[in-house]
Amino acid sequence: MAAMHQWWERDRLHYVEDRLVFAGRSVAGLARQFDSPAFFYDAARVAANLTRVHDALDEAGFAGRHRINYAMKANRFAPLLTWMKTSGLCSVDACSPREVEHAISSGFSPAEISFTATSLSDRDFDRLSRLDGLEMNCDSLHSLRQWGERGSGRSVGIRVNPAVGVGRAQNEMLQYSGGRTTKFGIYREQFGVALELAARYDLTVERIHFHTGCGYLTPQLSAWEKVVEECLWFVDQVATVTTVNVGGGLGVPHVAMDDPLDLSCWARILNRHFRPRDLQIEVEPGDYLVKDAGLLLLTVNAVETKKDTMFVGVDAGFNIAVEPAVYGLPFQPVPVCRRPGAEIPITLVGNINEALDVWYPNVLLPQLKTGDPLALINAGAYSSSMASNHCMRGEFREFLLL
Repeated sequence: MAAMHQWWERDRLHYVEDRLVFAGRSVAGLARQFDSPAFFYDAARVAANLTRVHDALDEAGFAGRHRINYAMKANRFAPLLTWMKTSGLCSVDACSPREVEHAISSGFSPAEISFTATSLSDRDFDRLSRLDGLEMNCDSLHSLRQWGERGSGRSVGIRVNPAVGVGRAQNEMLQYSGGRTTKFGIYREQFGVALELAARYDLTVERIHFHTGCGYLTPQLSAWEKVVEECLWFVDQVATVTTVNVGGGLGVPHVAMDDPLDLSCWARILNRHFRPRDLQIEVEPGDYLVKDAGLLLLTVNAVETKKDTMFVGVDAGFNIAVEPAVYGLPFQPVPVCRRPGAEIPITLVGNINEALDVWYPNVLLPQLKTGDPLALINAGAYSSSMASNHCMRGEFREFLLL
């Protein structure tokens, strides 16, 4: 294998003689066979990411005392879910009744599904209450009341809001909790009422759940530890708690200046606060497991300079992968066949008639030409699962590479 020198290159994603290789396949070959736009997912990379989280928790003292629930809202591609089930490496985190049913149709049992959602309807509660073994986390007083009315004597989790949050580079758009009041979870002021409701309906509170932000890396771990510390207050109010679900939010590098999350440091924080309390840990990552295992294949439609900007337009827009437009999280563009010569600044744009449709402004890339295949990396999470048919340009295909 050729020496790696791009910040994003690694095993199973790298250049060989200026030809991009992903999951052991020539990306040019994938382009020739399947055209674009198309998402490709590397199952081996997902397995490696899952194993890395398991190993970190084992080393921190949680061997046999933790569970990983894959946040399927990140990517619900059925072949990927079924592969995850057969791997035996994870359970599932779901946030709607249809997600639960989709997970079951992909091979998971209700007992392997942790459910946490907000603003549920009566119809939602009816559908969920019929599923024996579903791990239910209630995020409001209304939810506790509705769940209790559909069957007493069960165990339940309570999602709490510690009023502090964490996100990539303190990006407030990625925070579920913090200075502004959010819809997620039960605050301290309501927690006593929540426990009274649980007792009224004979619901045993076995889990405390919190998820407060997304995409955090090592520099944000001190903020995340503050979240954990605030949540201990809730944990210590309930003698029946056996499990703490610490949510997801573990991030991956998006730009050259990002370093990978220090999982050992992350796990040591959990050790400091939860191992002395003899609690099981559940974690529900999405991004960390599948984002860097995904690649979006595109084709260059047009190259044209307007004023002082060279625009490169491709055959798909922000509607099939919204994170750059909505959350400011960039997808690194990578030429499938790298030409020699100096890199030049270009602005990569899509084919949607909206000002938001900018994939990456002012990025340095080798010369591109019409018809060239182009890859966007880090497209494995919150891309296809959030896609729309805006401008009736929502067509794409998905492939799992084993």
